[in-house]
Amino acid sequence: MSALVVLEYVSVDGVLQAPGHEAEDGDGGFRHGGWTGPFMREHRRYLSETFHAAGGFLLGRRTYEIFAEYWPTVTDPADTIATALNNKPKYVVSTTLRGPVWAGSVVVDSKTPEALAAEITRLTGEGDGPILVVGSSVLARSLLVQGLVDEYQLWLHPVVLGGGKRLFPDDGRARHLGLVDCRTTGSGLVIVTYATPGRAAQPAL
Repeated sequence: MSALVVLEYVSVDGVLQAPGHEAEDGDGGFRHGGWTGPFMREHRRYLSETFHAAGGFLLGRRTYEIFAEYWPTVTDPADTIATALNNKPKYVVSTTLRGPVWAGSVVVDSKTPEALAAEITRLTGEGDGPILVVGSSVLARSLLVQGLVDEYQLWLHPVVLGGGKRLFPDDGRARHLGLVDCRTTGSGLVIVTYATPGRAAQPAL
């Protein structure tokens, strides 16, 4: 049985909004799009092994469309990130997307929280390797609220953004996690993996 792993780039103050580029997500007047730029080289180094181990990817529509516009154009077989994204299954959570054209993409039933939970159970039951939720902040929060996440791999960047979307809701609920792994890179990026007690039988990544 596969684990469901949420992988997010976060700032020291917990913001995960628009890490990749300026126009990615300006909701709420967010002005710091592309804040992970100085760390892209280390992203590629460490994402390569994570994506290689993945059994597939679960994406929200906005993240899927950003990925689908770029990654199919990367055809270098030595690019392990592109190879993983272009060849492994991609499950898109959307109620409006029709006929995704990126090879290996499937729209999953998410009309209700119960339908999505059933799809997650099916995917992790059939999977070979962890299912990664990359970015997709709205989806990731929905999954954690429903208690469907087995592991969180948080890439903590040494920057404070002062506001923006966060992964964990401000709902007054305590969530206890177990440390699986922690790595620190030369630039100060900290990659920490936590497991949700009672869900993941063993580390997924």
